[in-house]
Amino acid sequence: MPEPTPCIITVAITGSLPRKKDNPAVPITVSEQIESTHEAFEAGATLVHCHVRNEDETPTSDPEKFARLLEGIRKHCPGMIVQFSTGGRSGKGRERGGMLPLRPDMASLTTGSCNFPNRVYENDPELIDWLAAEMKKYGIKPEIEVFDLSMLFKAVEMVKEGKIDPPLHVQFVMGVKNAMPVDREVFEFYIKTLHRLAPDATWTGAGIGKDQITLNRWSLELGGHCRTGLEDNVRLDKYTLAPSNAALVRRVVDLCPEYGRRPATVAEARAILKLPPWPPA
Repeated sequence: MPEPTPCIITVAITGSLPRKKDNPAVPITVSEQIESTHEAFEAGATLVHCHVRNEDETPTSDPEKFARLLEGIRKHCPGMIVQFSTGGRSGKGRERGGMLPLRPDMASLTTGSCNFPNRVYENDPELIDWLAAEMKKYGIKPEIEVFDLSMLFKAVEMVKEGKIDPPLHVQFVMGVKNAMPVDREVFEFYIKTLHRLAPDATWTGAGIGKDQITLNRWSLELGGHCRTGLEDNVRLDKYTLAPSNAALVRRVVDLCPEYGRRPATVAEARAILKLPPWPPA
């Protein structure tokens, strides 16, 4: 019997939409986020996707909050890969990259614009190039957020132009209203196209809401990595609130053996993503 292959489990702990009124488990303050990340780390997550929020729960790009969060995660979750979000809900223009000088391991980079439920998620070419340059300047590996196929082609183009260092790591996002729906044939085409254009790339699947577990299963089956967490899924199903980020991580951990997979260790996750080992030299 072949050895199970490792799967990097990403936990997206808070995002910018789920609120305490929707689910008391959603961590808002920096201390709550550190505690929730630690629980998810112990459950099997090796990568954390980070937003920060103000006390009124609104998203912010405040570098001081990101700094405290980074310090706490590195203290309590040794070696866990820390990925900052540069998404559009936390600020405008270059505010979105104001925390990049803190040098997290990774940061999200969306290489195009698309529709969201009630707004345009705008990523103009100048901003994309600036965020990529800042990531390269500070030694941060981008995670390319792909909401449609054009974003994948743009990322490959940026590698050819030297704006992003290979190998690519791509996250395919499905299930956002007005963007790409959850569709198995499209998902498989995404993966096939990625392998054709960037054979050395790695990838993660992310499903929103009820589709989170669907993308978890597809990603495990097709050899990719998984994202879970309260940012994407406030409810486990129509009736049951997700009790914690750690519970959602454990759900992926429990799925792994069905597909001949196992959770990656910190050392394996860093090696797969071509990140420096921990602790740093």
